[in-house]
Amino acid sequence: MSKLVAHAVTISLDGYMAGPYQDESNPLGVGGTQLHEWIFATKSGREMIGESGGSVGVDNDVVKRGFEGVGATIMGRNMFGPVRGPWNDSGWSGWWGERPPFHHPVFILTHFERPALTLDDTTFYFVTEGIDEALARARVAAGDDIIRLGGGVETIREFLHTSQLDRLHVAVVPVRLEAGERLFETVGEWPSGYECSSVTGGEGATHYELVRN
Repeated sequence: MSKLVAHAVTISLDGYMAGPYQDESNPLGVGGTQLHEWIFATKSGREMIGESGGSVGVDNDVVKRGFEGVGATIMGRNMFGPVRGPWNDSGWSGWWGERPPFHHPVFILTHFERPALTLDDTTFYFVTEGIDEALARARVAAGDDIIRLGGGVETIREFLHTSQLDRLHVAVVPVRLEAGERLFETVGEWPSGYECSSVTGGEGATHYELVRN
């Protein structure tokens, strides 16, 4: 059976995964872009956004590994975009432009129906029946490949609290946000049912691998 994995989930030293006041201008909240600077400093991170250059090393290996063997992605609506309420005639098609970096089916958790959206070789499916239905559909799409779980915070928490997440990679960066959406109350105090299997220091982040007991 395919594994459900959350990879490169980046948090601040004080446990925040996003800053306050998230909107279209600040999708990660005020100050939240600092969290992902380590990703886009790497060669693999820059390739993901169609740019060249970037560093190689521990952080680059971590970013690259997150795209290997993935057959489907699940994410919350907030990760897909800032639109709230019914979709209506919204033309919003995600943060990624006409060529999303997924290259496989993506299942978006939402309370409001919307037809599937295909961009390049990625199809976004909007799932209104909850996390169990999204996971079931992702398993069919992924086959034996990995299912990658994206954000936001509430989506990851829900899968953690129901113990359906098999593995969680947390990248902790040397930044304090002091407000926003917190994934963990205290870095190092992990969710019940999960244990830390490894800690690796990278160039821009410290990487913790959590696995389900």
